[in-house]
Amino acid sequence: MPELLIEPSPHIKSPLTTQKIMLNVLIALLPSVIAGTVIFGTRALVLVVLCAAFCVVFEYLFNLITKRPQTIYDLSAAVTGVLIGLNLPPSLPIYMAAIGCFAAIVVVKQFFGGIGQNFANPAITARIILMLSFGKYMTTWTVPFPFGMSEADAVSSATPLAGPEVMPSYLDMFLGNRAGCIGEVCIAALLVGGIYLIIRGIIDPVTPVAFIGTVALCSLIGGHDILMQLMSGGLILGAFFMATDYATTPITRTGKLIFAVGCGLITCVIRFFGVYPEGVSYSILIMNILTPLIDRYVRPKPFGMKKGAAK
Repeated sequence: MPELLIEPSPHIKSPLTTQKIMLNVLIALLPSVIAGTVIFGTRALVLVVLCAAFCVVFEYLFNLITKRPQTIYDLSAAVTGVLIGLNLPPSLPIYMAAIGCFAAIVVVKQFFGGIGQNFANPAITARIILMLSFGKYMTTWTVPFPFGMSEADAVSSATPLAGPEVMPSYLDMFLGNRAGCIGEVCIAALLVGGIYLIIRGIIDPVTPVAFIGTVALCSLIGGHDILMQLMSGGLILGAFFMATDYATTPITRTGKLIFAVGCGLITCVIRFFGVYPEGVSYSILIMNILTPLIDRYVRPKPFGMKKGAAK
């Protein structure tokens, strides 16, 4: 008689591995990497590639020192690095980017047990840490298409959220002909990547749709330019690629909806009433912290269990 093996849940078999998921995310981010390189020059590509390399090396060294199994082959560290790079201005000094990568991988991810155990999105947290630590450098923007300019001329622009006097056209916003972080300026490239992830079944569309829709509704109620609010800052990048992180967002679809609406509301409060023009990173981090609470109250009741018995 064959032995019966008893293992903990979930008892679901799927050909979709962590490595395959992360590979799909890297593919989805590729249009934004290409667009950022075309718009800001090779310095942007170098920064993104170095961030990916920093994250992989930090994870490898941490696992080596702590004698943990190597996890760099699941590509999660590479995804974190690329996301960090896309969240940075092209002119940021390399050593600052390295500090952000160290904070993301070692402090936020590995100190809490590695992939799936971190309470917050590493890339988002790295951006906030760099913003608080190196605010001047994180808000020094490069003009688009700076080819042939001197370094002094190239770093001399402002983002659309800085004020109405620097507002580009809707077409420029959509195609990325504006200042900003490497991966957030070209909305077209982000949408291509986001739609790819939805088609491949990597992310649930409820999160980006609810996040973006909440910002649109709040902008309409508040009398703000809806399209400008949607295409400004890191909203599209955050909605598709960071608010959909498996480990730091709710499990159920209802929970994802609550999470996304919360992100949208907090983003608008910070944008409209706060001292910072952008609030996407802070909103995702705050909702990451609230994720266990959301999961607790929206988890489905097991079939056949009496109400209150699952406490």
